[in-house]
Amino acid sequence: MDFSLSDEQRMVVETARRIGERFGPAYWRDLDARKAYPAEAWAAICEAGLCGVALPEEYGGAGLGMLEMALAIEQLAAGGAGATLAQMFMLNPIFGGVSLARFGTAAQKRDLLPGLIRGEATFCMALTEPDAGTNSLELRSFARAEGDGWRLNGRKVWITAVPQATRMLVVARTARIEEVRRKTEGITLFLIEPDRPGVSHAPIEKLGTHTLPSSSVFFDEVRLEAADVVGEVGRGWPALLEVLNTERIVTTAGLVGTVRLALRLAVDYAATRKVFGDRPIGAYQGLQFPLAQAHALNEAAALLNHKAAALCDRGLPYGSAANQAKLLAAQAAAQATERAMQTMGGMGYAKEFDAERLWRDARLFRFAPVSEEMVLNFIAQHDLGMPRGY
Repeated sequence: MDFSLSDEQRMVVETARRIGERFGPAYWRDLDARKAYPAEAWAAICEAGLCGVALPEEYGGAGLGMLEMALAIEQLAAGGAGATLAQMFMLNPIFGGVSLARFGTAAQKRDLLPGLIRGEATFCMALTEPDAGTNSLELRSFARAEGDGWRLNGRKVWITAVPQATRMLVVARTARIEEVRRKTEGITLFLIEPDRPGVSHAPIEKLGTHTLPSSSVFFDEVRLEAADVVGEVGRGWPALLEVLNTERIVTTAGLVGTVRLALRLAVDYAATRKVFGDRPIGAYQGLQFPLAQAHALNEAAALLNHKAAALCDRGLPYGSAANQAKLLAAQAAAQATERAMQTMGGMGYAKEFDAERLWRDARLFRFAPVSEEMVLNFIAQHDLGMPRGY
């Protein structure tokens, strides 16, 4: 195994590092306070070609892979954004890019991928439902056949960046659970405009990730056409899994960057803060050891995530590695942000020192986009061969 980066990968890393530093902690602190969308940062990311780093060259992308995307996100998150930066990549090159590049029609790719890569088209995905949650196979949003199209009714919850999106990837049933042999059958992906007649949404107030709003979404007799289908009618489950597994890689990369940022903030503070005599508090092992432990766990998560991304790029199974990396990274981020706040004492509770924002934002990823418990279920069943217990 070769852990060195290619010249192309080093260029991606350096480009992302410069943009990450350009939009540092103060930028994201201000957006968090105003609950404002990071349009300027995303425009710079797209202008630098990082949005399309893993998307096909024929549509304006770089034609690289998920590994390069993960490396870029790590740097962007570490520059000042923290974990919420990864959500921008989930929304666009994953929900929009992966679904279209791998499963879209020629017309869909031609019409939408160039705008996505340039940052002119933005995406969201309507998957989670109030009565299904993590168990996506229990989703009940239903598109009944009508003429050469469908009428969609249902409700989604915790859908990110709906007001800013120009396209929404909707996961719905075109055959009811009671009508199929397996629950994986009868699921279809549709790509529609969020302002299509019959679509409405309402904001959800939340603890963190304030730069990207979350919404409940309602579908009331929404007309769907054949041209809206991504992939095959009734056979959308494998495509959805591909989107969700690549989402894991992106999530982990953002958490890895978050840990590096939180540790840097804590170490810098501890290097100058003196309480008892002339020795800085950074000399105390009671502060050093928890930060060192979080660092070690984070580096393990990064390497496992790089493995998952490399396997994905080679067309090999990568779901186990992606899930395990996400589990470790979320735990490392929880430890690092908590201990950064503890290192700073009272100032860790102050917004101007940024640790509390990183802590609030990273907390989401202990249960999203998949909970720790479900990842452990996956590991027990698929990696250890234990019986399904849920």
